[in-house]
Amino acid sequence: MNAERKPLFWRDCRLPHVELRKVSDGRQVCYAPHSHTQWSVGAITGGESTFQYRNDHYQVRAGDLVLMNPEWVHACNPIDDMPWAYLMLYVDTGWLTDLRFRAGLLQEAQWKDFSTATISDPLWYERYCRMADCLLDPQRDLLEKQTEVAEFLSDLMHELSRQPGVEEPNAPEALTMLAAYLDDYAAEDTSLDTLCEISGYSAGHLIRAFRQYFGFTPHAYQVNRRVQLGRHELKNGTPIAAAAFNAGFADQPHFHRTFKRLMAVTPNQYRRSSPDQEI
Repeated sequence: MNAERKPLFWRDCRLPHVELRKVSDGRQVCYAPHSHTQWSVGAITGGESTFQYRNDHYQVRAGDLVLMNPEWVHACNPIDDMPWAYLMLYVDTGWLTDLRFRAGLLQEAQWKDFSTATISDPLWYERYCRMADCLLDPQRDLLEKQTEVAEFLSDLMHELSRQPGVEEPNAPEALTMLAAYLDDYAAEDTSLDTLCEISGYSAGHLIRAFRQYFGFTPHAYQVNRRVQLGRHELKNGTPIAAAAFNAGFADQPHFHRTFKRLMAVTPNQYRRSSPDQEI
């Protein structure tokens, strides 16, 4: 793969709450609908793409920012194989919740979703790119990188707090318990019969209701969670075969295919990618 087209993930163990992805040719990536446990904010740095965010669809172009709440199903993909490029910052939800709470933007230290999906403002775009350039530059000091991240996210949180909040009906307790069960036992085999017994729902009603509130069928939710588990393992340096096993995949090829479908990068590319490494 051409060096300019390689997927790149910036990580630094001294800033464990953020991770940055850079894609210079978005035609090389294609996402199935998925979600992350982190809050995410991206910048379209070239071309145009589609942005599917739950049931809404946007067309975004260079200069736009896209924002994704934790666990909200989404996908960004090229338009008719036209070139596009982007940066994506993944932010630990607990860390960001604490930042918002300490800034007086939350009444309690509990995450609240944002209603804003896109921002088209040159000033915010420029600030985002300045922060990303700082993170990607190996010559910049740790303190400078920490400052850029904290200032940008703090100011953005204040800006977003002025927007209307998200008012959504809470999922029934049975479905919330079911999602928690799938979170806790994502790496284990789970039968539909077991899920029906836990929830008290019939199979058909369970699948329909779960998809309505979480954007996935229970099986798709479990697979998405397994990929996130595998991602966490790889990020911490776990070998691919062990990461696949720990995340509940039957074998490494299955992990490879599923990880690439949801993350638009192979496990090996994700594990090894950094500004200073070859893939």
